[in-house]
Amino acid sequence: MNTEAIKELLYKMADDLLIIGHRNSEWTGLGPILEEDISFSSMAQDKIGQAQALYVLLNDLGEQEPDTVAFTRNANQFHSSQLVELPNGEYDFSLVRHFLYDHADQLRFEALANSSYEPLAKVARKVKGELKYHVFHANTWFVKLGSANEESHKRMQDAVNLAWNYALGMFEESKFEDELIADGVFEGEAKLKEKWLANITPLFLKAGLSIPDGNTWAPVLGGRRGTHTEHLGPLVEEMSEVFRYDPTAEW
Repeated sequence: MNTEAIKELLYKMADDLLIIGHRNSEWTGLGPILEEDISFSSMAQDKIGQAQALYVLLNDLGEQEPDTVAFTRNANQFHSSQLVELPNGEYDFSLVRHFLYDHADQLRFEALANSSYEPLAKVARKVKGELKYHVFHANTWFVKLGSANEESHKRMQDAVNLAWNYALGMFEESKFEDELIADGVFEGEAKLKEKWLANITPLFLKAGLSIPDGNTWAPVLGGRRGTHTEHLGPLVEEMSEVFRYDPTAEW
């Protein structure tokens, strides 16, 4: 089993969770209604905790301590997809991103619950249960706002159109893809994307929203290899401020 392949898989998953967890936390005190303020804050806590569990696995494989990995790297050392680093924007964009990301994340952890790499399978079996609430929340509001009225429908469709190609970038393949599949560690990004599309399509229909035409699909790639938007640098700087001030702080 290729340790470097497993490390790359863990890094991209953990970095996605840490960054979107931070983005979700930015809704604290700003949610459109109190319930949503609490929901996004709660999901942010979950995701940062899930990221920590994966950083612990990386530490077990010889990488640095979780806090060091999370808070001392530069932006170009992160393996997160560009989708998760984009600013929250209005609630419609954050909700659409939440919907697209969490469906992929739930399917990823469900697949990894049967991974041949048992330490990851053990974490996945725990995390996939936590993600049921996240997906339920996303589905509820995606359908409700997609079908509510003309204005909410348009705003949600515009957000989908903006997020879609970034979302496709979540499935950027690793240079170790074939090894991960052959070793039974992970089923692969192509299969995951196929399952994701099958999962979300009925919900698009229920919400009265449209998946962008296939001719317009242009996955935004590079995040898994350290290429990021101008938004990640300031986010990492803000996220690591407390750690840089007091490296002994616990998270």
